[in-house]
Amino acid sequence: MPALAKYGYEGLFLVLFLEAIGIPIPGALALLIAGAACASGNMRLIIALPVSIAAMLAGDTLLYVVGRKTGWHLLGFLCRISVNPETCILRSAESFYRRGRTTLVVAKFIPGINTMAPPLAGSMNMKLWQFWQLDFVGALLYALAFGGAGFLFSDLLKMIVGGIQAFSSIVAWLIALGVAVYAAYRVWLYQKHRMYRVVPRVSVEELAERLKTDIDKEIVIADVRSHGYYDAQAQRILGSIRLEPNNLQASIKDLSKERQIYLYCT
Repeated sequence: MPALAKYGYEGLFLVLFLEAIGIPIPGALALLIAGAACASGNMRLIIALPVSIAAMLAGDTLLYVVGRKTGWHLLGFLCRISVNPETCILRSAESFYRRGRTTLVVAKFIPGINTMAPPLAGSMNMKLWQFWQLDFVGALLYALAFGGAGFLFSDLLKMIVGGIQAFSSIVAWLIALGVAVYAAYRVWLYQKHRMYRVVPRVSVEELAERLKTDIDKEIVIADVRSHGYYDAQAQRILGSIRLEPNNLQASIKDLSKERQIYLYCT
């Protein structure tokens, strides 16, 4: 990584910070290189480790604050490159639902969840001190795992880097081919799933008017707010039922297929 090689600790901080805020930069590779640099004496572990943790905490805190201020708008933006933004958001919320807020501890090891977890924690109004505690543990584990691997296998990394430099032109062509194939795959997925990207909507006024004339009770209104937003004691639409979005199969099995179903979410 040119930035890491040229700027040392500053480069390490920059790479990890950018990865934390969602820029597709391989922070794990930066940690591997930093670990190898510590083993060879080019960097000091006592400085590299705090710098790494500080960078990740800074990026995650920024997303946490923005997520707290904007709700799920930031999550929708981060998921925009996904085939289905609704599925992308739900996957992150489901991780919180199943594993609890300790998802932050392992989030950095899970592609897709690593960037989504901090703003999701903010949008769910997690206490800042609790977020920092869990995120610190996650950043520490991430830094120790990849930085430690780089430290222990520094000689092997040197051999790999030397081999890559010897066959740089071949590697460059392979990378270009991989990028082209991936881009084509994403375009294919987008075309395949484009019909699911438009969700039919109805205005509040239109539904309220429909409820007034719904003599035969043909309408079902379902509350599908995600975990962290739904509160059984909070206000909701009169007569609505609760569908748990993280357990839809069990929630919808008793619904009538003859009635119109209106959903409202976060």
